[in-house]
Amino acid sequence: MAKKQLWHDDYWLLLMQLYLRKPVGVKPVYSRQMVDLSMELHIAPQQLFARMCEIANLETPRIERIWQDYSRNPKRLTRAVELLRNMMGFNSGGDFYEGVEVEETFERDFRPLPEDDRLTPIMLIIILDLYFQLTPITMATETPEVQELARLMRIPATLVVEVMEVFQHCDPYLNRHDVIINPLLQPCQEIWKHYGNADTRMLNSYAMQLKEYFK
Repeated sequence: MAKKQLWHDDYWLLLMQLYLRKPVGVKPVYSRQMVDLSMELHIAPQQLFARMCEIANLETPRIERIWQDYSRNPKRLTRAVELLRNMMGFNSGGDFYEGVEVEETFERDFRPLPEDDRLTPIMLIIILDLYFQLTPITMATETPEVQELARLMRIPATLVVEVMEVFQHCDPYLNRHDVIINPLLQPCQEIWKHYGNADTRMLNSYAMQLKEYFK
């Protein structure tokens, strides 16, 4: 039986390289660089963030040794990371992951939707957060908050409004009975199922973290 993907000591090199990128320090959990590394290693961003905090605090003798070997020698660290990435099968289904079951979970949230490749599930979550801050009449392209969010995610304001209109059909409080034919209905329903009835403060906190990915 294949084993689940576990932390590998060599990953400290990849994480330390990211930690040392300017500005040096612990990177936001959903920064693009952190998410890219998470996708590469198939390890959730929250777990990498916790590991990066261990680097910041030099919590173990192992981390201390790696820090002493590489923190003041970026060229040596770069060579070590390049060697690791050039290993046969790294980031693929080859020898590096032999005997390891790679089960995608969080990765899907950062990948384009089949229904519209301009959007990802995390973008729908962020739009839903704004949805709860507006009223239906202000869910319009001329609304400053809509324009600001569209600029951040680099999509048309009309697309943000379209998603909000779909969310209106998921909102039981609006009790809309008109029929909507939109390929985004199913993915929006899935996001609403997970976040639409949750604490809006928790949703807002999560959305604020996710916005780091687009900065």
